[in-house]
Amino acid sequence: MANISKKSVEALKAEILRAIEKAKAEGKLADAEVPDFVIEIPADRKNGDLATNVAMVCARAFRTSPRNIAQIITENLSLENTYAERYEIAGPGFINFFLSDRYYSDIVMNVTEEGESYGKSDFGKGKRILLEFVSANPTGPMHIGNARGGALGDCLASVLECAGYSVDREFYVNDAGNQIEKFKTSLEARYLQIYDSSVEIPEDAYKGADITAHAEAFNKIYGDKYLNTTSEERRQALCDYALPINIANLKADLKKYRVEYDNWFLESSLHNSGAVSDIIEKLRESGHTYELDGALWFRTTDFGDDKDRVLLRANGVPTYLVPDIAYHYNKLVTRGYDTAIDILGADHHGYIPRIKASVQALGVDPDRLDIIIMQMVRLIKDGDVYKLSKRSGKAVTLNTLIEEVPVDAARFIFNMREPNTQMDFDIDLAVAQDSQNPVYYVQYAHARICSIIKSLEKDGISAKNCSYEELALLKTDEERELISHISAYTNEVIASAREYDPTRITKYVLQLAALFHKFYNACRVKGENQQLTQARLQLCTATRTVIKNVLTMLKINAPESM
Repeated sequence: MANISKKSVEALKAEILRAIEKAKAEGKLADAEVPDFVIEIPADRKNGDLATNVAMVCARAFRTSPRNIAQIITENLSLENTYAERYEIAGPGFINFFLSDRYYSDIVMNVTEEGESYGKSDFGKGKRILLEFVSANPTGPMHIGNARGGALGDCLASVLECAGYSVDREFYVNDAGNQIEKFKTSLEARYLQIYDSSVEIPEDAYKGADITAHAEAFNKIYGDKYLNTTSEERRQALCDYALPINIANLKADLKKYRVEYDNWFLESSLHNSGAVSDIIEKLRESGHTYELDGALWFRTTDFGDDKDRVLLRANGVPTYLVPDIAYHYNKLVTRGYDTAIDILGADHHGYIPRIKASVQALGVDPDRLDIIIMQMVRLIKDGDVYKLSKRSGKAVTLNTLIEEVPVDAARFIFNMREPNTQMDFDIDLAVAQDSQNPVYYVQYAHARICSIIKSLEKDGISAKNCSYEELALLKTDEERELISHISAYTNEVIASAREYDPTRITKYVLQLAALFHKFYNACRVKGENQQLTQARLQLCTATRTVIKNVLTMLKINAPESM
């Protein structure tokens, strides 16, 4: 339910089913199975807080009119264990329910009692999830796509934790394979150029300023020591020097972005431990491999892939797929996570069937591996596509982005569009200090409530915990609408976790801020009725608690003044 607590709906549904069973036992309704029915919020709340179509969907099964079924159900219905205080039969047989004052009072009291724990649940209790995200190439700095992936992955991890899952965040470091060989080649060329300017840079080498800087720094330490060694020794020495620096830089940039990982998993560890060789043997034993033209092939078409894939080239060198398979086997079998979630870029879409095929061939349920595909980001500035960093003249990196845009805004805005949709990130909007900036709008609501509380304290009015009767004074449409939205927070977290979609949370808190501003503009907090003042003050405090809980979960500041 969008704005009514799930627990309340389930209690009402249980009573409806109990009433039907009672009527069946008394012979007033046929002994037939009850079809699925819904309890939902009517479009017009004047028709009740909740409405059900149970009478209509049961007409065929019970062989009588919906109006008659509705009458029989309500005659046998007890509302004692629900928050509904009365009902009406409407139209062709809808049953509309009106919630009691106690329902709204309980919500406000519940938030007051639970405080920073409000919204947390044990929905995913006992389930271990490994969430891998960003995993940028360590041969260079992170780009704008990594900024989206970092915000998405970290916030999704937090949502899952709030829903009760045990979550580990992991960065997979590609410190082996073709890109590392290319990194070595690039470093070697720049190092040799220091002593011989005629040395040419290979066409496919990395040509960034960072490569030159690494070579020059290496030279200051070692001088010409590696000038006359073998190329392999020189390349390895350069890589051993530069790669840890790059990884440290990745960690530092991500930390500035408030992303910290539980694990930094090295691809090289899979090679060094023998896991890559072991996985080839396991796949051979699975019966889904064959040899052709001297290469070992994996018959991924057995599992729905569009074509088979090479595991071992004719020269005996594994393809990139093999360590990837070994890595996912390590996640799900060796380390025993219940679920592994990968957040990957749009160019990895074809990767899904082959990696799922691999885990299935190894006897692992492929549904334990979930892959979220994240679409591209376009930076917009002054209404135009913004591609280059003014400082470097190169593509905008994560580091240069967060120099221009507050981290709060970046984390919030990147989580406003579903991962599978392309997005435009408007830099001007992200730095704007007005209500058009979504994170500013939410933070302003939190600061506004803090200001209200401080102002009342100056007038000698301090918040206290109200009684049910006092909170029952909160009867206006604006008050009830705000309280209903607050009640939906826990369910929204659970839905967000279940769907791997943190955008539900940013949308939720934007709506919460809007409903608070609407309430504040319609309802004067300080008034002549002291009990109503206290009730409204407690509602303000409850709203502040939920906003802060959301922002804290997303690692976004909740300022007390703006």
